[in-house]
Amino acid sequence: MQRQTNIHTSINIRMYAPGAVLALCLPCFLSGNVFGYDYGEEYSDSYYNEISNGDRLQTGPTQIPCPPQDLSRWDKLFIMLEDSQMKQDMLMQQTEDMVKAEMDTIWKELHKLNNNKACVQASENTCKCISEQMNRNLNQAIKQLREVADMYQAQNNETLQQLIQFSRNQASRLTKLESNSGLGQVAMKSFSAYPKEQEASNGDSGKLERALMATAVDLQRVHAQLALFQRATAHRYLPSGCEMALLFPMRSKHIFAEVTPSMSMSLQSFTICLWAKVTQSLNKTVLFSYGTKKKPHELQLLMARRSVLLTVGGETHLVEAHGAVTDGQWGHFCAAWSSEQGLATLWVNGENVAREPGVAEGNVLSGDGFFLLGQERSRSGIYRDLDSSVAFTGKMTGVNMWDHVLEAERIKEYANHDGSCDGRGNVIGWGVSEIIPHGGAQYIN
Repeated sequence: MQRQTNIHTSINIRMYAPGAVLALCLPCFLSGNVFGYDYGEEYSDSYYNEISNGDRLQTGPTQIPCPPQDLSRWDKLFIMLEDSQMKQDMLMQQTEDMVKAEMDTIWKELHKLNNNKACVQASENTCKCISEQMNRNLNQAIKQLREVADMYQAQNNETLQQLIQFSRNQASRLTKLESNSGLGQVAMKSFSAYPKEQEASNGDSGKLERALMATAVDLQRVHAQLALFQRATAHRYLPSGCEMALLFPMRSKHIFAEVTPSMSMSLQSFTICLWAKVTQSLNKTVLFSYGTKKKPHELQLLMARRSVLLTVGGETHLVEAHGAVTDGQWGHFCAAWSSEQGLATLWVNGENVAREPGVAEGNVLSGDGFFLLGQERSRSGIYRDLDSSVAFTGKMTGVNMWDHVLEAERIKEYANHDGSCDGRGNVIGWGVSEIIPHGGAQYIN
């Protein structure tokens, strides 16, 4: 409270001090006696050049019209404030002069360094050494990260093997307990004539049932943990044997990949296989497409929500499989077609999910078109006219194409996670054929 009162007093002094000073000096100015002189115009007094006889002039102190007043504490305070302001201005001026002098010195030193070529060369050499050292440190850090990733993968594999072995042990224990339970029931039926032995058999049967229930609960818990681990592993890593994948980070008409086939083609049959993990499947999401100037949508393997479709010779000739797509999970998709009977088949994760005869029967795929991944060819043939609504977003790997229909056993073999990218198509081979990413598409490990 005392502090607030002092603050208000200081503010009032600053507000009313000029008015107080003006009030003190204004009467002196108005009367014209500010300097102690009388400028009045009355001359009524008579002055004679006579000296009185024996009368002495009475002398006394001279009175000043506006006598100077003693300085009050407010006047002293204002004087102190003015002195403080002057000192502050002097210090600021001195500081500015010092800063200007230091800046001039620095500019002179920099000018000398620029003129000295030896210093410049030494600086460049130092920067090069620092850059090389940083590169070495970065490479070492990357190597350590890879080692940690390999160790983590080995630990995950070991844990998975332990879980599998534990599941097998639990299954064998379950089988033994079931067989023992059956023997107990037979014994109860055989000795039903003896009450005491029957009660003992009932007790043993209850123990077996409780043990059986506990084992079943443990087995269910192990199965749940194993499924959770498998889902986490499938979400994090690429299919086994695939060292790299194409990443399509967002849905854009500028993001796709162009494929150059390994051989000139004029196909009457084919098989396409690839691994894909779609972020979100819309009404039409293109995985693989081939188009020419006359037929921009000659061949397409695409998704539609939870369905997968194959079109040959235009969108009117198609085969479709429902409920075959799951967003955010890796899936193996294969499509085969033969011109002889127009037989088209679709395979998802090694299973034949659709089969349709009479699809573009007698059609031939000419060799003057373009293969695209994650996008379809525009009717104008210009990349800037592509449609972003059909673009693929997610990851893709193991893209292969053959000029014939593969056997069912080979398709099932390629759908296995182990060694899934070991096979190579003779028209398009993953890791062999030239696949050029465009826009934001890129290769990842």
